[in-house]
Amino acid sequence: MNLVENTGGMAPEPDWDGLFDDELELAAAREHWRRVTLELRDRQLLAATNGHALQRLIVAYVLYDRCLRTVATAGIVTKPKRGNSRAIARTSPYFTAMREMASDAAVLEQELGISPRRRSGATKAQNGKKAPRPADTYLKPVG
Repeated sequence: MNLVENTGGMAPEPDWDGLFDDELELAAAREHWRRVTLELRDRQLLAATNGHALQRLIVAYVLYDRCLRTVATAGIVTKPKRGNSRAIARTSPYFTAMREMASDAAVLEQELGISPRRRSGATKAQNGKKAPRPADTYLKPVG
Protein backbone atom coordinates (compact mmCIF):
# COMPACT_ATOMS: atom_id res chain seq x y z
CA MET A 1 0.00 0.00 0.00
CA ASN A 2 1.42 3.34 -1.04
CA LEU A 3 0.41 6.69 0.34
CA VAL A 4 0.40 9.90 -1.59
CA GLU A 5 2.68 12.30 0.24
CA ASN A 6 1.28 15.11 2.37
CA THR A 7 -2.23 13.67 2.65
CA GLY A 8 -1.91 12.72 6.29
CA GLY A 9 -2.25 9.06 5.35
CA MET A 10 -5.76 9.72 4.10
CA ALA A 11 -5.39 8.19 0.64
CA PRO A 12 -4.08 4.63 0.73
CA GLU A 13 -3.51 3.42 -2.82
CA PRO A 14 -5.49 0.28 -3.69
CA ASP A 15 -3.79 -2.98 -4.55
CA TRP A 16 -3.79 -2.57 -8.32
CA ASP A 17 -1.90 -5.87 -8.73
CA GLY A 18 -4.99 -7.66 -7.45
CA LEU A 19 -7.21 -5.89 -9.96
CA PHE A 20 -5.13 -5.77 -13.14
CA ASP A 21 -2.72 -8.22 -14.78
CA ASP A 22 -1.35 -6.09 -17.60
CA GLU A 23 1.74 -4.03 -16.78
CA LEU A 24 0.53 -1.11 -18.91
CA GLU A 25 -2.78 -1.07 -17.03
CA LEU A 26 -0.99 -1.24 -13.68
CA ALA A 27 1.20 1.72 -14.63
CA ALA A 28 -1.82 3.64 -15.93
CA ALA A 29 -3.81 2.97 -12.74
CA ARG A 30 -0.94 4.16 -10.55
CA GLU A 31 -0.48 7.30 -12.66
CA HIS A 32 -4.21 8.11 -12.65
CA TRP A 33 -4.32 7.55 -8.88
CA ARG A 34 -1.36 9.85 -8.32
CA ARG A 35 -2.74 12.57 -10.58
CA VAL A 36 -6.27 12.54 -9.12
CA THR A 37 -5.24 12.32 -5.46
CA LEU A 38 -2.69 15.10 -5.86
CA GLU A 39 -5.32 17.36 -7.40
CA LEU A 40 -7.82 16.60 -4.66
CA ARG A 41 -5.15 17.08 -2.01
CA ASP A 42 -4.12 20.46 -3.43
CA ARG A 43 -7.74 21.59 -3.42
CA GLN A 44 -8.25 20.20 0.11
CA LEU A 45 -10.97 17.81 -1.07
CA LEU A 46 -9.18 14.56 -0.32
CA ALA A 47 -10.84 12.54 2.42
CA ALA A 48 -10.54 8.94 3.56
CA THR A 49 -14.20 8.40 2.72
CA ASN A 50 -13.47 9.19 -0.94
CA GLY A 51 -11.09 6.23 -1.25
CA HIS A 52 -13.51 3.76 -2.81
CA ALA A 53 -15.03 6.35 -5.15
CA LEU A 54 -11.51 7.18 -6.28
CA GLN A 55 -10.79 3.50 -6.87
CA ARG A 56 -13.97 3.13 -8.96
CA LEU A 57 -12.97 6.21 -10.96
CA ILE A 58 -9.52 4.83 -11.72
CA VAL A 59 -10.94 1.42 -12.64
CA ALA A 60 -13.37 3.15 -15.02
CA TYR A 61 -10.44 5.01 -16.62
CA VAL A 62 -8.39 1.84 -17.08
CA LEU A 63 -11.29 -0.27 -18.38
CA TYR A 64 -12.25 2.53 -20.76
CA ASP A 65 -8.70 2.51 -22.15
CA ARG A 66 -8.78 -1.31 -22.46
CA CYS A 67 -12.05 -1.23 -24.40
CA LEU A 68 -10.83 1.67 -26.51
CA ARG A 69 -7.79 -0.34 -27.63
CA THR A 70 -10.03 -3.21 -28.72
CA VAL A 71 -12.49 -0.93 -30.52
CA ALA A 72 -9.62 0.88 -32.24
CA THR A 73 -8.30 -2.37 -33.69
CA ALA A 74 -11.53 -4.35 -34.28
CA GLY A 75 -13.97 -1.52 -35.00
CA ILE A 76 -17.27 -0.37 -33.52
CA VAL A 77 -19.34 -2.94 -35.40
CA THR A 78 -18.82 -6.70 -35.16
CA LYS A 79 -19.06 -8.50 -38.47
CA PRO A 80 -21.74 -11.14 -38.95
CA LYS A 81 -20.64 -14.77 -38.81
CA ARG A 82 -20.01 -16.30 -42.20
CA GLY A 83 -22.29 -19.03 -43.33
CA ASN A 84 -25.20 -17.89 -41.16
CA SER A 85 -27.87 -16.22 -43.28
CA ARG A 86 -29.56 -14.75 -40.20
CA ALA A 87 -26.43 -13.18 -38.77
CA ILE A 88 -26.34 -9.39 -38.69
CA ALA A 89 -23.71 -6.82 -37.84
CA ARG A 90 -23.96 -5.66 -34.23
CA THR A 91 -22.42 -2.98 -32.11
CA SER A 92 -19.26 -4.23 -30.45
CA PRO A 93 -19.73 -5.14 -26.78
CA TYR A 94 -16.42 -3.37 -26.17
CA PHE A 95 -17.88 -0.16 -27.58
CA THR A 96 -20.91 -0.53 -25.29
CA ALA A 97 -18.67 -1.16 -22.28
CA MET A 98 -16.49 1.80 -23.28
CA ARG A 99 -19.53 4.08 -23.27
CA GLU A 100 -20.60 2.74 -19.86
CA MET A 101 -17.13 3.36 -18.41
CA ALA A 102 -17.13 6.90 -19.82
CA SER A 103 -20.51 7.54 -18.23
CA ASP A 104 -19.43 6.08 -14.88
CA ALA A 105 -16.25 8.14 -14.90
CA ALA A 106 -18.16 11.34 -15.72
CA VAL A 107 -20.54 10.80 -12.78
CA LEU A 108 -17.69 10.07 -10.37
CA GLU A 109 -15.73 13.08 -11.59
CA GLN A 110 -18.76 15.26 -10.90
CA GLU A 111 -19.24 13.81 -7.42
CA LEU A 112 -15.59 14.35 -6.56
CA GLY A 113 -15.51 17.84 -8.07
CA ILE A 114 -12.94 16.91 -10.70
CA SER A 115 -14.91 17.76 -13.85
CA PRO A 116 -14.32 21.30 -15.14
CA ARG A 117 -17.96 22.26 -14.71
CA ARG A 118 -18.08 21.19 -11.03
CA ARG A 119 -14.56 22.27 -10.14
CA SER A 120 -15.53 25.75 -8.90
CA GLY A 121 -18.45 24.47 -6.83
CA ALA A 122 -16.55 21.81 -4.92
CA THR A 123 -15.21 23.12 -1.64
CA LYS A 124 -13.83 21.67 1.52
CA ALA A 125 -16.57 20.57 3.88
CA GLN A 126 -16.81 23.04 6.73
CA ASN A 127 -16.77 21.60 10.20
CA GLY A 128 -18.75 24.43 11.75
CA LYS A 129 -19.72 24.78 15.37
CA LYS A 130 -23.30 24.24 16.37
CA ALA A 131 -25.30 27.08 17.78
CA PRO A 132 -25.59 26.78 21.58
CA ARG A 133 -28.95 25.56 22.86
CA PRO A 134 -30.39 25.78 26.37
CA ALA A 135 -30.36 21.98 26.59
CA ASP A 136 -26.58 21.99 26.21
CA THR A 137 -26.15 23.73 29.58
CA TYR A 138 -28.67 21.41 31.19
CA LEU A 139 -26.77 18.31 30.15
CA LYS A 140 -23.31 19.58 31.15
CA PRO A 141 -21.70 17.69 34.03
CA VAL A 142 -21.55 19.55 37.32
CA GLY A 143 -18.12 20.02 38.48
